Amino acid sequence: MPPLLIIILVVGLFILLSSFFTVKQQTSAIVERFGKYASTRTSGLQLKIPVIDRIAGRVNLKIQQLDVIIETKTKDNVFVKLKVSVQFKVLQDKVYEAFYKLEYPHDQITSYVFDVVRAEVPKLKLDDVFERKDDIAVAVKRELNVAMSSYGYDIINTLITDIDPDIQVKNAMNRINAADREKTAAEYEAEAGRIRIVAKAKAEAESKRLQGQGIADQRREIARGLVESVDVLNKVGINSQEASALIVVTQHYDTLQAIGADANSNLILLPNSPQAGSEMLNNMVASFTASNQVGEAMKKANSTKRVKGSSTKDAFGGTKESEE
Repeated sequence: MPPLLIIILVVGLFILLSSFFTVKQQTSAIVERFGKYASTRTSGLQLKIPVIDRIAGRVNLKIQQLDVIIETKTKDNVFVKLKVSVQFKVLQDKVYEAFYKLEYPHDQITSYVFDVVRAEVPKLKLDDVFERKDDIAVAVKRELNVAMSSYGYDIINTLITDIDPDIQVKNAMNRINAADREKTAAEYEAEAGRIRIVAKAKAEAESKRLQGQGIADQRREIARGLVESVDVLNKVGINSQEASALIVVTQHYDTLQAIGADANSNLILLPNSPQAGSEMLNNMVASFTASNQVGEAMKKANSTKRVKGSSTKDAFGGTKESEE
């Protein structure tokens, strides 16, 4: 085969192969002819005129994210760093505008983010920046959509992913939060202590009430038992004084028996005799009798004073009793 034919075949094969090209999914290719825009090609196998047409560039149609870190000042003069994440993509029907109108889209988006954030954050205090970060993100998205739509870009979302105040301010905020939590904990502990004290006081009061009621019931039953004992002794011919003496002596010996039943008791008994109970009873009876006599005498004296009144004449000629 002649060398010239071989060269022609090689050149022809090269031209044929250079006429075909592929475009990836979610990508658009810009084809220029003699340096002028010719067409926009989508994904798949594409054909162009060799030598005359060329691929000027490819545009990514996927959703992209740009992180912008901005340092600005709040209304209360606190410097804070914000990290704004912008999610955007190129509209498929505006690939021409995105490729030819904007040279550096990331720089353009960054400039708009700086402008909006530094206009919104100085209006807010530091606490409000944390609370209203979504409002700031909405303002950034709104401004970017207005500015970038003419260039073929669609702003999907804007997120403020980080708010980082100055380290000294952050430490002060942590101390404030810690103090507030300690205050709340102290209030809860004090309330719990008050509840315990009130519950304990109520329990003690109820215990004392029941104890007093028990003592009263005990004494009432003892008195009822003594009355029944005296009635039984009276029925067999023993008078009340003798019955009382017998009950006192019986209780005296019952007490001694109860004391002696405890083997570990350290109680020392002094010499005593059964007559001690009788003497105690006689003294009690004598005291009661004397007290009754004194009371009767005082009542009689008071009634006598009321009866011995004297009368004298009043202003209308009446009489008034006079004392003797």
